[in-house]
Amino acid sequence: MALRGGLPSESGAVGVEGPRLVEEALRSACPIRAVLFSESGARHHTRLAPYLDRPEVAIPVLHTTDRLFEGIADTENPQGVAALVTPRPTSLEEIIRTGEGCSSALILVLVGVQDPGNVGTILRTAAAFGASAAITAASGQSGTASPFAPKALRASAGAALHLPVVGGHAAAAAIEQLRAANIYVMATSSRESDSNSQPLLTPWQVNWCRPVALLIGNEGQGLPEEVERAADARIRIPISSSVESLNAAAAAAVLFYEAARQRSS
Repeated sequence: MALRGGLPSESGAVGVEGPRLVEEALRSACPIRAVLFSESGARHHTRLAPYLDRPEVAIPVLHTTDRLFEGIADTENPQGVAALVTPRPTSLEEIIRTGEGCSSALILVLVGVQDPGNVGTILRTAAAFGASAAITAASGQSGTASPFAPKALRASAGAALHLPVVGGHAAAAAIEQLRAANIYVMATSSRESDSNSQPLLTPWQVNWCRPVALLIGNEGQGLPEEVERAADARIRIPISSSVESLNAAAAAAVLFYEAARQRSS
């Protein structure tokens, strides 16, 4: 069920499939409930042996036939290895604890990003450029896809297993808590500035070395206006007038790269 439906099992475990993702799960701090090999997938045991064969770790290793494995796999051409993984528990209070300078919080907040592939790609990008945590939030009727859905996990290349991720919050409540913790909240926006709205900044006008949370909205509609108004400032990437906008994943890459550039210097 965890592999095919992308939903946590009764124990809270999620399914990961393929040697690369299983290896990432074993490398992470997440508890591993079991690893499953098919007959043909047993060839991957050598790759995973350094993690599975440690005497201090007692991970159940299960075996099944290729036919039965294909029946539970989410991919069209399964590679014969999967695992049940319990994402490490974390809370909003934990991830908003801030450090100083380059170690200060850099938090991704996904609001209504519905495509699991986009969720995974953005998480991978954020992790690559030093994000400290992520929040998946809903606004109105628009929720964010689970970062632990099979497609999202594949797109993130396992980043969701390493990066602290908090879900289940409404966008307005998350923003309120972030601001209360003195984290500067920025809303990505494609709207023009007006006299009644927050400052509209370019990526290089932002001080990314302070504690920052970056809000990224729905693929088609972006962030709702009320969410933008709740932020401390809006951020917009200057692009050619012949192009309406960047997609959510491309925008995230540009913004988190600028954050990494400033923090590394």
